[in-house]
Amino acid sequence: MDSCSLEIANWRNHQETLKYQFDAFYGERSTQQDIYAGSVQPILRHLLEGQNASVLAYGPTGAGKTHTMLGSPEQPGVIPRALMDLLQLTREEGTEGRPWALSVTMSYLEIYQEKVLDLLDSTSGDLVIREDCRGNILIPGLTQKPITSFADFERHFLPASRNRTVGATRLNQRSSRSHAVLLVKVDQRERLAPFRQREGKLYLIDLAGSEDNRRTGNKGLRLKESGAINASLFVLGKVVDALNQGLPRVPYRDSKLTRLLQDSLGGSAHSILIANIAPERHFYLDTVSALNFAARTKEVINRPFTNESLQPHVLGPVKLSQKELLGPPEAKRARGPEEEEIGSLGPMAASASASQKLSPLQKLSSMDPAMLERLLSLDRLLASQGSQGPPLLSTPKRERMVLMKTVEEKDLEIERLKMKQKELEAKVLAQKAEDSKEKENHCPTILRPLLHRTVTVAKPLKKAVVMPLQLIQEQAASPNAEIHILKNKGRKRKVKVAWVLGYTWSPELESLDAPEPEEKAEDCWELQISPELLAHGRQKILDLLNEGSARDLRSLQRIGPKKAQLIVGWRELHGPFSQVEDLERVEGITGKQMESFLKANILGLAAGQRCGPS
Repeated sequence: MDSCSLEIANWRNHQETLKYQFDAFYGERSTQQDIYAGSVQPILRHLLEGQNASVLAYGPTGAGKTHTMLGSPEQPGVIPRALMDLLQLTREEGTEGRPWALSVTMSYLEIYQEKVLDLLDSTSGDLVIREDCRGNILIPGLTQKPITSFADFERHFLPASRNRTVGATRLNQRSSRSHAVLLVKVDQRERLAPFRQREGKLYLIDLAGSEDNRRTGNKGLRLKESGAINASLFVLGKVVDALNQGLPRVPYRDSKLTRLLQDSLGGSAHSILIANIAPERHFYLDTVSALNFAARTKEVINRPFTNESLQPHVLGPVKLSQKELLGPPEAKRARGPEEEEIGSLGPMAASASASQKLSPLQKLSSMDPAMLERLLSLDRLLASQGSQGPPLLSTPKRERMVLMKTVEEKDLEIERLKMKQKELEAKVLAQKAEDSKEKENHCPTILRPLLHRTVTVAKPLKKAVVMPLQLIQEQAASPNAEIHILKNKGRKRKVKVAWVLGYTWSPELESLDAPEPEEKAEDCWELQISPELLAHGRQKILDLLNEGSARDLRSLQRIGPKKAQLIVGWRELHGPFSQVEDLERVEGITGKQMESFLKANILGLAAGQRCGPS
């Protein structure tokens, strides 16, 4: 339509059209110079400011991406034009007298079937992609070639381009089977203080085109290559969608291509996407797909910043005598007594005063004595030449070093106090242990008497008796014979009888001489409680049964939610309870449960506890 928009038929409804708005649109009559001067050349200036830039060529196979990036000898593409202008800019900015010294290096790689291969060094294998502490993407082991002119660039780039993987398909005789990335790095160093450093990177990327294998006729290796290309481009689309939707996780790591383009998409680079489209009818779906991807990519927001760091200026080595290299005690011993007297009257007086001024620095145990003496000698040299201003070592760095020394001393003091605290705690624990032992030896333990002590009688041990079968039959036949059998009231157990050669054995049989167990103390529990306390307990339970709610009734022992609801319902129908034993008339409460209920609650009162769970 114009220089920034285009219109294409809608394949879903032929009566409608699809309109797209872009930063620039170049038609069939546009030249390589128009594309470069209109979109690529303006971003090169950002490299000299320490910022990153990237140019990507995207589109279906056979749409002209490689021609846009490389071009031909008659019509050079983006890469040769950009390198020619960039080298010209660095020469102008890096001449003598300018504040910055510039250097340019280049690297060339391809991503073939998810493998990062160095095109400048064909012997290197698959390289890894890393990320440094500042978030910059780098490739360890990637070859970097310094270039100062366009001839140097051609000498390295042309042989490396022949190493790129290409193949023939039905749609393209020389189809790119990999993604090619040319990395140009511009390093800048400031010649004067504060000696800053800047680094700008330019990514020139020729993406492999998406392929429809039904039209390309790919088989075997070509089919595998096409699958890897389409998979990486699919991840590229997922990254763009995640950035546009503001998702918390962007899948950069799902593909080597997107990992390498992390700076270009949603990162810190000035990025340009050149979408190549084919106007033929049989490329219609590929054209619509490329336009949709370009429209989504246009919404991605990058945040460029300057990669700048400060480097302290390195002073040249200072040649000092052996006496000056030695520390103060060694230098004093090296000098004779006469030299020491003469030196004390001469220029060493000024150095002594300077040493006294810098006494806090001399106390630093972490600094090498020889290095300290060299710094002091340099300070004295500047003072003797009449330089004005503060001494060389009277800088914030000196104060910082003194502060670091103070912090170190405080840390040592804290560690010493911690050790002392641990020793004191150990002494206190040892003293407590000794006191407890003395109390055990001298003070016998006094046991509190129980309110009511239940006397239990030990049950006789079970005995397994092996008796002849004839004897058992005779005892069973005789009317006066008695066989004592112990029964366990807990769980039921079957009597196991073994018949062996006329004998029977049963663990439930006991010898006839064993005494009978006495009556259990539990059967006479009411006799162990005073009548007054027994009556008081029964009355208290009766009041709770007549006046308490379902929640109050659940505080009684052996009364759960279901029984409490039954008691409340019975009380509403039949009126109050006349005695505690009336609980047996409530449905669901048996006589045995009534006995255990009275025993649990009244014994609790007798032990001085409230009626309820302890």
